[in-house]
Amino acid sequence: MERFSLYMVLMICLTTGANAQQCGRQAGGQLCQNNLCCSQWGYCGSTDEFCLPSNNCQSNCRPSGGGGESASNVRATYHYYNPEQVGWDLRAVSAYCSTWDADRPLAWRRRYGWTAFCGPVGPRGRDACGRCLRVRNVGTGAQTTVRIVDQCSNGGLDLDAGVFQQLDTDGRGNAQGHLIVNYQFVDSGDGVNPISSIVDQ
Repeated sequence: MERFSLYMVLMICLTTGANAQQCGRQAGGQLCQNNLCCSQWGYCGSTDEFCLPSNNCQSNCRPSGGGGESASNVRATYHYYNPEQVGWDLRAVSAYCSTWDADRPLAWRRRYGWTAFCGPVGPRGRDACGRCLRVRNVGTGAQTTVRIVDQCSNGGLDLDAGVFQQLDTDGRGNAQGHLIVNYQFVDSGDGVNPISSIVDQ
C-alpha cells in the first residue's frame, strides 16, 4: 500500500510538471495568462526567478529598478505608417493617439520613429500615448528610440517599417516577419511630460 501511495504521488508530480504553461520563444511567442511572467525557459510564474529582466524574463517582466518600466524578449512586428509620406499626420494613419497628439508641433511628431504599443509591460491606451521607448534588437544589439503613437493587439510592439528596418541590421527580422527586442520606457528628452500634456489640451 505504501509503495502504491508513493507511486501515485510521483505520478501527480510528473503530470503537473508536464502540464505547465509554455510561453515565449519556446512556444511561438505565446504570453502567459493572468499577467504571469514568462521565464527564460518558457514557463509561467510570478516569482523573481520568472519575472526579473536580470533573470532573462521574456514577457510580463517586472522593472528591475533604476529606470523606466521594461520588458525583455518581446515580439516586434512592423506596420506601414510611412510618416514622411503623410507629413507626420497621426490622423492620416488613423493612429489611436491622434485624439490627443495629432496637434502637437511637427518637430515633436517627427523627432522619433513611430510605434504601436501593446505591452507586455507598461501603461496601455491613452496613458501610453506620446511616451518613448528605447528598443534594442536582441540578436544584433541595434537600438533606437521610438514614440508610441498607436495601440496594437499582438502583445508587443508594431514598429513603423522604417524603424523595423533600422533595427533589423542582419535581415533576420525581415525573413521571419518579426524581431525579438527588449524595450525600456525612457524620457523623451523634448521637455514634454506626457501626463501634464494631456491636461494642457
